[in-house]
Amino acid sequence: MAHNQFELLAQRRFLPYFVVQLLGAFNDNVFRQAIIGLIGVMVLAGAMTGDERATYTQLAPAIFILPYFLFSATAGQIAEKLEKARLIRIVTLMEIAIMSVAAMGFVLQSMPVLLAALFLTGVQSTLFGPVKYSILPSVLKPEELTGGNGLVEMGTSLSILLGMIAGGLVFALAGADGPWVAGTAVIALAVAGHLASRAIPEAGAGAPDLRIQWNPIPESVRIWRLTRRQPAVRNSVLGVSWFWFVGTVLTGNLPVYAEEFMGGTATLYVFALALFSVGVGIGSLGCEKLSARTVEIGLVPLGALGMSVFLFDLAFARQAAATASNLTVAGFLAQPGSTRLCIDLVGIGLSAGVFVVPLFALIQSRTPKDELARVIAGMNIQNALLIVLATGLSIGAQQLLGWTLPQLFLALAVVNTLVSLWIFGIVPEFAMRFVSWLLVRSLYRLRVHGVERHVPDEGAALIVCNHVSYMDALILAGSIPRPVRFVMYYRIFNIPVMRWIFRTARAIPIAGAKEDPALIQRAFDEIDAALAAGELVGIFPEGALTKDGAIAPFKSGVEKILARRPVPVVPMALRGMWASMWSRRDTRLGRMRVPRRFRAHVEVVADAPVDGATASAASLEAQVRALRGDAA
Repeated sequence: MAHNQFELLAQRRFLPYFVVQLLGAFNDNVFRQAIIGLIGVMVLAGAMTGDERATYTQLAPAIFILPYFLFSATAGQIAEKLEKARLIRIVTLMEIAIMSVAAMGFVLQSMPVLLAALFLTGVQSTLFGPVKYSILPSVLKPEELTGGNGLVEMGTSLSILLGMIAGGLVFALAGADGPWVAGTAVIALAVAGHLASRAIPEAGAGAPDLRIQWNPIPESVRIWRLTRRQPAVRNSVLGVSWFWFVGTVLTGNLPVYAEEFMGGTATLYVFALALFSVGVGIGSLGCEKLSARTVEIGLVPLGALGMSVFLFDLAFARQAAATASNLTVAGFLAQPGSTRLCIDLVGIGLSAGVFVVPLFALIQSRTPKDELARVIAGMNIQNALLIVLATGLSIGAQQLLGWTLPQLFLALAVVNTLVSLWIFGIVPEFAMRFVSWLLVRSLYRLRVHGVERHVPDEGAALIVCNHVSYMDALILAGSIPRPVRFVMYYRIFNIPVMRWIFRTARAIPIAGAKEDPALIQRAFDEIDAALAAGELVGIFPEGALTKDGAIAPFKSGVEKILARRPVPVVPMALRGMWASMWSRRDTRLGRMRVPRRFRAHVEVVADAPVDGATASAASLEAQVRALRGDAA
């Protein structure tokens, strides 16, 4: 098991797959940029007219994206049915054949052959997309999903950038040998990708008995409906598609923006794209640290807010065309206001990385494994739709409405804010997790021990822990990779502001037997239903906050739960909470004392699961006491 995302790069279960997807993204962009380079050479040589150049330039993106609409439904089913490592090897073999056709097109300088190869590249990318993301939950543990997705997004972003640079340099550096160099390069990269794929260990099939439906139209509707079964997954899919919409509007207009508003040439455009791509990479990699190795969708509102802030600033940073022209990167950096533009581009990319990585991790963790590839395929159809929509709206806003690019970016910032508020409004879990993440990370310095090793990755389990402060449930929720249904005293459940968080997290309120017999019976029924559904349930068996820092005797409620459903029990302990804010160590006013209680060092410790059929309140209490030790 990897203790940070970079350790995954030394493990066979991840590294070969990572190399394959890096080389695939790199090769796609080398190929596409080399086509643009060849078109430029042919125009200069008189072998192609300017009108033909415009036609091919506009046709190429449409040809590449068309297979996503035609074949995504079939690709999702194939990725569900076949063993994943085997499918990746098949797809990389396809890439060798396709790039051989592309090489012939380069050598013959035949645009029809190159466009046919481009269409086939789109088909191959369509087949690879569902398995690219559905394989991760099969090879990574839940606590590794955020870090693994961060590496994938970082690698994809930088591979696209480097592939565009390399493909653009082929004809500039190779001269008359450009067609041969381009053809050789794309074949060599495809072969390297296939060789790497042969090292991917077997990862199983999601639904080996699935019967493939070949009609793309009804199956596309069916898999789109799969993406909408769970509100959190549905809106995560929408969020990923929105990420592509924003990225398409921004990067699609960067060449013109770099020329007109930054005063540069193609070199400065590449620099601007590099700033955005590096930002995406940094944001993607930072998600693991920010989330404390959990699937923390509380980061999504943070990323959305950052995207809006930096888009607004980019729109206002330079509203008039640049006075200088043909600037190099150094010349641009010497201009007034250049630093602000650089910060905005990096900031948009960084925020986009923070926004999209937790969404992928949530989709992977909440979707049943026998449906995940098809859900990813449905997401790819939606992504393609929003990419086309973004392109069309960008062109329409500029050509029909006469908008400048700063005005377009301002509109994008406004719409991004509204779409984000809408998504977070219809699924409050995003905003709830953001508030709880902000509270926990702001108020405490948290260290976690044993949770990754002892909390089961799937299936029902009961979490038992000592109860020290009003923040206990939020701290445990932020430390456990899976969602937890906490059982809590109804008076804590009803605390203003916190009530919204607890209700959105589907906490289960409970009362004493003498206070509300009906509520306690409903609570036990809801606990049993949650465990029957394979969920994690968290309880504080003391029944109340500690008044003196000591652990009170565990009540018999835990035994009643296990008598009805004897699931594994994971003992956990909170250490250091007694000296933190919102414990009962001080008076009500004293609980808020700062800075003595601010940013307290707190630990969450977990022990190995106990058989629920033999566990008792006394034995669990003894284990929690041992875990906590003297660190009240």
